[in-house]
Amino acid sequence: MTPLLTDIAYALVLGVALSVGIALVASVTPRWGAPTLSRRIAPYLRDVTDPRGIVPVSIEPRWRAAVRVAGAHSVSPSVQRRLRQAGWSIDAAAFRGRQLAWAIAGVAIGGMVVVAVVLAGHGGPALAVVPILFGVAAVVACDLWLSHAAAARVARIEEELPTVLEFLALGLSAGEGMLDSLRRVGSVGAGELTAAIGEVVVAAGTGSSLSDALGRLGRELDVPALSRAVDQLTAAIDRGAPLAQVLQAQAADAREDAKRRLIESAGRKEIAMLVPLVFLILPLSVVFAVFPGIFMLRLGIG
Repeated sequence: MTPLLTDIAYALVLGVALSVGIALVASVTPRWGAPTLSRRIAPYLRDVTDPRGIVPVSIEPRWRAAVRVAGAHSVSPSVQRRLRQAGWSIDAAAFRGRQLAWAIAGVAIGGMVVVAVVLAGHGGPALAVVPILFGVAAVVACDLWLSHAAAARVARIEEELPTVLEFLALGLSAGEGMLDSLRRVGSVGAGELTAAIGEVVVAAGTGSSLSDALGRLGRELDVPALSRAVDQLTAAIDRGAPLAQVLQAQAADAREDAKRRLIESAGRKEIAMLVPLVFLILPLSVVFAVFPGIFMLRLGIG
């Protein structure tokens, strides 16, 4: 470790401490610490104010500009689709802004790690890439978090789909209309799919046609089994086909898909179980079986 790296590390620590101290002192001064006009009137205009108004006025325009720059040329259809599947209320540009915030936090944490390592006496030129690696890892972690949330919500919707379709078929067989059956399912259910059906009922009650609302639901969630059921249902509504039979057939298909996914998951789990068996248990068994014989041969016994 060179004295230059030690001096730089101490300078960073002292500079950060000085900056935090100045910011704390400035935050309690009457001019800087007083709430802005927008924050004072926000509780009385909650329905029309931006929930992001808690950000200081001096920082908010710059942050929004940075978010626009980050999301202007990097918003992909995959991100938009996963946001819809995850049920998040933010748009793709806001998600890119969240990734930008995660990257800044990752770089800051990486810089703290570098400073700690240098002060511990183990510095080197290779430490310069650590903050960059932490920032990239934070961006990837944010994207993986979105993918996990989307996959988990899609899995829950696929599990609820057969039950919801059978419940709709039961309501139609009892003499209710399609909209009434959807309203009943949306009111008594507590899952992801029933909440989405409640949104369909609200859209149908505010002027949209039932076919358009169902088609919008299938496009937003982008679940293959649900999309097939929605397509068959909208076709039956437009052509006047018996809806109860269509829903019962779609429920049976959804249950078959669930069985197939369960069998495929069991096959993958079985293959994954072979990894510890082959690389841990079998080598230990061979060692326990062969080592006593080798030990006896070395002693010249037998």
